[in-house]
Amino acid sequence: MAISLAALLGVKSLNLSKAGVAETTWHQDINWVAVTELEDPQRFINGGELILTTGLRLKSAPEQRRFVRQVQRAGAVGIGFGVGLSHEAVPPALLAEANRWGLPVVEVPYETPFIAIGKLVADAQSADHYAKLERLIAGHQVLARALLTGGGLAELLKHLGGMLRADIVLTQFTAQLYNSSKDTPQADTWASYPIPTGRRDACTLWVRKPFEDTGIIGYAQNLISVELNNMVKQRQAERALCGQVLEDVIHGALETSEAQRRLAGVGVNSTRKNVVLLAVSAAHHKALVSTSVPRELEKAVAAVVGKDLVLVLNDDGGAAPALARKLSDHLAEAGIHATIGIGGAYTKPNGLRWSYFEARDAASHGLPVNEPERLSLTSLLLASEDVPLADMAHESLNPLRMFDAAHGAELMTTLESYLNNNGSVAAVAEELTLHRNTVRYRLAQITELTGYDPAVTTDRVQLWLALAVARLSARQGK
Repeated sequence: MAISLAALLGVKSLNLSKAGVAETTWHQDINWVAVTELEDPQRFINGGELILTTGLRLKSAPEQRRFVRQVQRAGAVGIGFGVGLSHEAVPPALLAEANRWGLPVVEVPYETPFIAIGKLVADAQSADHYAKLERLIAGHQVLARALLTGGGLAELLKHLGGMLRADIVLTQFTAQLYNSSKDTPQADTWASYPIPTGRRDACTLWVRKPFEDTGIIGYAQNLISVELNNMVKQRQAERALCGQVLEDVIHGALETSEAQRRLAGVGVNSTRKNVVLLAVSAAHHKALVSTSVPRELEKAVAAVVGKDLVLVLNDDGGAAPALARKLSDHLAEAGIHATIGIGGAYTKPNGLRWSYFEARDAASHGLPVNEPERLSLTSLLLASEDVPLADMAHESLNPLRMFDAAHGAELMTTLESYLNNNGSVAAVAEELTLHRNTVRYRLAQITELTGYDPAVTTDRVQLWLALAVARLSARQGK
């Protein structure tokens, strides 16, 4: 271990003795020994040294006092004055000035070579450095073992906090991945260390002050970075597996008992109420499906369905809106622009399926967080990839769109008004400020162009469904 002036005087072989009364730095570790006979050694001192001199050039009292002031200003821990060569004893002026400035002075007898003192301090420094290196290597092994034996990130950070004797927090975006304290880190009382992961993910290790870092934090940063990247890969694999199960349930490809069994295998208890949160991001879907989630959603089952992130919550619907807002804030902090759709709370696999379609329909509204509405049959049919409803709607209505574009007619507007007014020609004429015969003429044109007569119930249903699908398709950006 590093040695102090007090400890140095305890080495009997050196025969050192204390001169003066100053003890300000008496127990401070000596960083190094500097031997000098210069009148002004200040610019050659870095601080923390024991200055050894015989006072060869310090003939007068003013020179001796000036020497003390220069050494003290440079940050030396003390002066070792060699007697028996230039001076038979420590000069009174030098000793008085040292006492005045609180700088300890030791007397070095003639028979004790300066090199012996230097060697002793150097050996102590070397032993101290070796001991620190041993502790650092042992710390490396403890942290690495925490990961290799399956303890994971939490175990690693727990050991790191023990080594630093300080609270540890690891944050990523708005989420806290680990926290040994209930306090939120603040820049003035916590030290922050960025964790490199190859992504702009604002991952930060926080350590509460005060603490002593022996170099272990730098090693911990690298280990945390490796573990976070491993967690991303593991997250991607788990979400892909859950996504396969959810897709089969959503498409109705499984019997109820088989669906319950497979859902249970990925952590979804379909005998209880579940809510689906659906996150959609056309611009950042690659980052979306692999990103972390807030701590409040860590127990949710996460899956990738298509290009969307799906979270299944065991919830009666009461907590879902607040959790959806936390997810939205978390994704925004991560630089992912997404819309969140919330489904209803239902039991059984079919209920989960229904919640998914509600969440998908809600997400199409385009707000950051969208709560569910009652899902229409049109929306459900459009959500099913097995029913080419959008194509059927386009085929039914395209002749009217083309005619309107070519002739400046308003057949689409007339048809929508007619259906909204339950087939009342009079109501359409009043709403559009038209003569009733004009309305009838336009309805005849619609029948001729589409092959569907709005006055016939089956054809009216076909046209109403086509319009509803067209509106929903436009809202979803299809």
